[in-house]
Amino acid sequence: MLRRFAMDDPVERKRGLERAAGAVRRGELVVLPTDTVYGLGADAFSADAVAGLLAAKGRGRDMPVPVLVGSPGTLDGIAAEVSHPARLLVEAFWPGSLTLVLRAQPSLQWDLGEARGTVAVRMPLHPVALELLAETGPMAVSSANLSGFPPATTCDEAVDQLGDSVAVYLDGGATGDPVPSTIVDATVRPPRLLRAGATTLERLRQVVPDLGL
Repeated sequence: MLRRFAMDDPVERKRGLERAAGAVRRGELVVLPTDTVYGLGADAFSADAVAGLLAAKGRGRDMPVPVLVGSPGTLDGIAAEVSHPARLLVEAFWPGSLTLVLRAQPSLQWDLGEARGTVAVRMPLHPVALELLAETGPMAVSSANLSGFPPATTCDEAVDQLGDSVAVYLDGGATGDPVPSTIVDATVRPPRLLRAGATTLERLRQVVPDLGL
């Protein structure tokens, strides 16, 4: 039986967030709404949980799992050598639809896939996601879909694709158009755009004028 909770009901929201946080701590998978599309999340610091996430999606380790954080202050705990342009982008666009690729802190014991010492980090602009992250800390989160299929923009779509591989579903309603986050490589100077998305290049260059392609 699926454990699914409606986030527009205060009682279910509280119960659902508690169940989801507990599931993450046990190494299980959860589905959560974000400001872009629905995400499939797991404990970022559990190699087994991340492996389970990749298996549920049918995705290989060659596509590392991004990490969602609940506050900008978390960034320095998981990323090293955060450049001044990267901090300007964080200040301007977090929380929001901008993912930054940064050097990972070498001391961290995690395995997000073949990331080659980097980590893709984002702070989402969605209250449910932020409430859950406040309880769990950083989470490994990929789009809630099977590899090769469209990302889920409703909880129903996530359930249809992922089914019983997920312990808890947090239903936050439709997320709107399935526009992914913009990805910027901030391991180089100047930073460069890796994937166009919801945060436009024009807006990025208003903050970092020499941002490349």
